[in-house]
Amino acid sequence: MYSEGLKWCLALQLLLPYCFMETSIQGQSADPKFVLSGSNVSLQSSNLPENYKRLDWFYSPDLKILEWETHQPNPHYFDTKFKRRVKLGENGTLHICNVQKEDSSTYILKVLLKSGFEEERRIPLKVFDPVPKPDVTIEKTQEMNNSCDLILSCMVRNLSVSYTWYGDSGPISEKLQSGVLNITVIPQNYSRFYKCEVSNPMSRNSNTVYFISHCQLARSSGVAWIPAWLMVMVPTILGLLLI
Repeated sequence: MYSEGLKWCLALQLLLPYCFMETSIQGQSADPKFVLSGSNVSLQSSNLPENYKRLDWFYSPDLKILEWETHQPNPHYFDTKFKRRVKLGENGTLHICNVQKEDSSTYILKVLLKSGFEEERRIPLKVFDPVPKPDVTIEKTQEMNNSCDLILSCMVRNLSVSYTWYGDSGPISEKLQSGVLNITVIPQNYSRFYKCEVSNPMSRNSNTVYFISHCQLARSSGVAWIPAWLMVMVPTILGLLLI
C-alpha cells in the first residue's frame, strides 16, 4: 500500500500541463493561467478523489464563491460578484463568464473527503485587458556635428506593459527597451522608422514614427498629419473669407 504522500506524488506526475493542482501539504501555487478580459474561462483540478462529500470554491481565503454537498442536487452560490457569472460543471470545474481584470486571484478548491480529510488545490488566474495603441511622441531632435540626439516617448495609460523598439534592422538593443528611446543617430546608420510595440502576456499593439533623414521627421500618427492638414486647410479658409 502506498502512503498518502507517495500517492500525491504519483498523482501530480500524471497531471496535464495546463491543469494545475496543489495541496495544502505542498503549500505552493502553480504557474498563473493567463486570459483576456471579457472572455470565458474554466478552472479545473484533475484527479478529484471519488469519495469526496463536499466541494468549496473560493476567490480568496475569506471569500467563498460556492459550495456543493454531493447529496444535494444543486450547488449553493453565495451572494458575491460572481453569483450570476459562475457555474459548477463536471468534475468540480468552475466556469466563469465575462472575466474582468479584478477577477485575477489565486482560486482555491477545497475538497472534503468522506474520511474527514480535506484537500486543497490552488489555481492562479491572471486577467489582462487588451493593450491599446500607444501614443508615440518626439520629445527632442537636436542636430549637432552631423549627428542627431533623438528622444522618443511611448505611452500607454494605466497599464503594466513591456516595451520593444524596432528600427530598420529589427529590435533595438535590449538595454534601450523602456517607454523612452534615447539614441544618437548619424547619417550612416539612421533608421527610416522607429516602431514602439507594447505588450502583455495576452495582447500587443504598436505605433510607428517615420524619418526621411537621420534627424528629420517624415510622418507619424498624430504628429506629422496634423501640420499637413493645417497647411492645406488654413489657406483654403483664408481664401473663402476673402471672397
